[in-house]
Amino acid sequence: MSQWCAQTDQLAMTIWTTVPRCDDLAMGRLEGKVAIVTGGAGGIGGASCRKLAGEGASVVVADINLDGATEVAEGITGSGGVALAVAVDLADEGRVASLVASAVDAFGRLDVLHNNAALTESDFLTRDTAVTELDLEVWDTTIAVNLTSQMLTCKHAIPEMIKGGGGSIINMSSGASLSGDRVRTAYGVSKAGVNTLTMYVATSHGKKGIRVNTIVPGLIITDAVRSHIPPNALEHLSRSTLTPQLGEPDDIGDLVVFLASDESRYITGQMIAIDGGMSVHAGHVGQADD
Repeated sequence: MSQWCAQTDQLAMTIWTTVPRCDDLAMGRLEGKVAIVTGGAGGIGGASCRKLAGEGASVVVADINLDGATEVAEGITGSGGVALAVAVDLADEGRVASLVASAVDAFGRLDVLHNNAALTESDFLTRDTAVTELDLEVWDTTIAVNLTSQMLTCKHAIPEMIKGGGGSIINMSSGASLSGDRVRTAYGVSKAGVNTLTMYVATSHGKKGIRVNTIVPGLIITDAVRSHIPPNALEHLSRSTLTPQLGEPDDIGDLVVFLASDESRYITGQMIAIDGGMSVHAGHVGQADD
C-alpha cells in the first residue's frame, strides 16, 4: 500500500482528484448495505450505528427509547450519513415484524442485523439475584428482552436477507454467559441462550447466505456500566485486564463493522470475545504485571 501511495504522489496534480487517497481506501466497506441495530440509542448501540454509517451503510436505529434513537439518527444524518429512527418493543413480535418492514420500505433491502438490545438498567439488575431469591417476573422479562427478542428479529430479518442474496446477523452476548456468578442469574442464562441461538441459526441458514456470529464482550465502559459498578470494582477489573486500556463502545462498533462486511465472509457460528484478555487468565495474572 505504501508503494502505491508513493507512485500516486508522482502523478500530475490535475488528475489527483480522480485517484482515491490512500487514507480513504478503507472507507465505504458497507456501501449499499442496510443495517438494523437494536438498542441503538445506548452507548454501544449508538457507537455501532455511527460506525456502520461511517462505512456507508444505511442504518435503522431501533430502540424502545424513540427520543434517544432519534438523537443518534440525527447525529448520523448531520454528519452526512443515512439513518432512520424506529421505536420498537422487541418483546412484541408484531412490532419486530414492523421494524423489519420499515427498514425494507425505507431502503429497499436488509443486509445486516445487529442484535444489541438488552436489559442493562441498574435498578433492574439489582433484582436479578441468586436463583433462590429470583422473582419470576425478573426472569421472564430478562429472557424476553435479552433472548426472545433476538430470536424474533432473526425470524423476521432472515427472509428479507435471503431475498437480497444473504446477510450478516451479529448477536450480542456477554462474558457472563461463560462463567457463573452469585447474582445476575437470569442475565447470564439469557446470554448463554444467545450463544446457542447463534449456532442453530448459522447452521440452519448458512447455505442460504446467512452468516450469524455472537460478540462476547467483557467490560465495556458505558454510562450504564458506570451507574452500577462502583469505582473500586472498576479499578479491580482494570487490574485484571491484559490490555493497557479498558474497552469502549467504539471497540464493539469496529468489530460489528468487520462482521457486517465481506471481509468476514468465511466466519459464521462463532462466539468472538472482545474483553482485553480478561477471559484467558486467572485474575491475579493481570495484577502481577502492574
